[in-house]
Parts: sequence; C-alpha cells; structure tokens
Amino acid sequence: MNSYMIKKLNILYKRYNYIIKKLSHYKVYNNQNSLRSLSTEYSKLSNIIKPFIKWKKLQLNLENTKILLGEKDKEIYLMALEDIKNIKKKKKKLEKILYKLLYPKNKEDNRNCFLEIKAGSGGNEAAIFVKNISRMYIRYAESQKWKIQVINIHYSEYGGGFKEIILKIIGTGAYGKLKFESGGHRVQRIPETESQGRVHTSTCIIAVMPELLKTEIPEINNQDLKIDTFRSSGAGGQHVNTTDSAIRITHIPTGIVVECQDERSQHKNKAKALAVLAARINTLEIKKKNKDNALKKKNLLGSGDRSDRKRTYNFIQKRVTDHRINLTIYKLNEIMDGNLDILIKPIIKYNNTYKL
Repeated sequence: MNSYMIKKLNILYKRYNYIIKKLSHYKVYNNQNSLRSLSTEYSKLSNIIKPFIKWKKLQLNLENTKILLGEKDKEIYLMALEDIKNIKKKKKKLEKILYKLLYPKNKEDNRNCFLEIKAGSGGNEAAIFVKNISRMYIRYAESQKWKIQVINIHYSEYGGGFKEIILKIIGTGAYGKLKFESGGHRVQRIPETESQGRVHTSTCIIAVMPELLKTEIPEINNQDLKIDTFRSSGAGGQHVNTTDSAIRITHIPTGIVVECQDERSQHKNKAKALAVLAARINTLEIKKKNKDNALKKKNLLGSGDRSDRKRTYNFIQKRVTDHRINLTIYKLNEIMDGNLDILIKPIIKYNNTYKL
C-alpha cells in the first residue's frame, strides 16, 4: 500500500476507536439521534477497519520475521523466508480488499457509454487520425469483451478518414475505464502525402458520456427538437442511399446536433440519436455545475474542448505522452493496436490517490 492509503486508514482507525469509546459511555444512550449517527458510522467504518487491523498484524509479523533472516542457522533462515512469502500473499489479498473499500466507484462507472471522436485541426490528416484512434478503441473494447455499436460515421471527402464517429460501448465498467479519455488528443507524424518528410500535427476531440438510466433522462420538449430525415451516406453497402432512414436531431435551446444513420430503420436511428442527445445534454448540465469548482484544474476528466489537450501520439519517436500525469510510454504500436490499459490504469490510480 502507498503512504496515502496507510495515512488515510490510520485516520479512520483513530476515528473508529473514538466511536467505540463514545458508544461505550452511558450518556450517549440519552440522545437517540447521536446514538443513531454514531452507530451508522461505526457500522460503515467496521467494514474498512477490520481488514486493516488484520493487515497491521501481518505487517508487524512480517517485520519480526525479517529479523530471523539474520540467523546463522540455515533451517531457521529457510523457514523465515517461507513465512515471509506467505505473509506477503495474505497482505496482498487484504490490500486488494482495502483498495476497493477506500476507492468506491462512481455510480456511472459500471455503465455503458457513448464515445464521440471528432476531427480537429489538421484537415484530412486529422480525419485519418480519427479513423486510426477509433480502431484503437474498438480493439480495446474487443479485448475487454465489450460490444460495440456504431451510432454514426461522417466520412471525410478524401483519404478514407472520418470527420466524426460515434460509438456505443456496451459492457460492465465501460464508462469507468474510458471516462478519462475525454479531451484533446494530438498526433505528430509524417503524412503519406508529405513529399518533403515534414512532421504534421493534427488533433481530434474525444467526448465520453455514460449511458443514462430511463429515470435519469432529462425531460426534452418535442417543441425544442428539429428532426430531419435524409438518405444514409457512407463507404457503400446495399442499403446506403436507398431510403430516407437517417435522422438528424437538433436541440434548439442548446444547439446540440446528433445524427444517426447506422440502422435501416428510421425509428431505430431516432431512438439511438435521442439517447446520445440525452447524454450530451446531461454532460452539458454537469459542466455548468462544475464551472466554478475551485478544484477543476485538478479534474482529470476532459471537457471535450479542442484546447483541452490530454495526450500526444508521436509516431516518429514511437511514444505516447499523457500530459495530465506526465506519463510517457514508448509502445505506440501496442497502444494503437488496442493495449490501452498501460495508459488507462496509471491515470485511474493517480485519480484515486488524488481523491484520497
């Protein structure tokens, strides 16, 4: 365990002992409100403190056993080594339990999510980057055994890239793992069309939004919606450009526009577009509430704005840098092939430590 966890647990341990003393005093039973409050807190703290007490005993046992390593008797030395190995195993199990208890997940973390990727500055190279990075997320989702639904794709005019792609990632923990991907992502590389070998910098903007429960969906007045139908367009396919099944919904009060043309059914496209719209409106409301938050500079969740630079992918040096935690990894090919955990796990750990 890191020092932050141990410090926090020791603070809770002192509080736990204080509550025990208070509950053992007869005067507390004269105040039912105080008794109820202390009893509730005791119950909550017990879940954390009981495994921590076991951990402290194991830690003391480990320190005492390590002393035996100085013994000249070979048999005692080997027994001490075996004991140390077993103690460390038990400690590790308890640390996993304490980690989960100290860092409870947000209620949205286990939900499905919408992943929007839009081309930023850089023209056609930015659109190609959107296509590359969307493939990276799809590969990662597949490695997590999640399902992927394509909500909408806007193809670029040249080069086969995407101006925008919206994906729905379906699987337990999808939002919790991907939520820190929101923000500006930058790529530095030499485009195939560059004859003089100059490095170009392009950007894309990513927004990750949790899927809302039916009870959480904000009430949207139909009069505030402008709904247009049009024919699907894309890279090809039997049903492309044959029916007016694609849907474009404009939310007039906010100016949010959502399109969906993945399904053949106009009804299904409309349902998908409304789900994305609700998630966007909800995200917008959260941003407004957090606007004056004094700790917003420490917030690792991206705003989805172009200026909100989170990560740089440098193809020349084969490195990826996450600017929020100053993490640089020289495994660009692995990451682009979907091995995102080497970036995601450190930032989740950093976030949890900061919250602690």
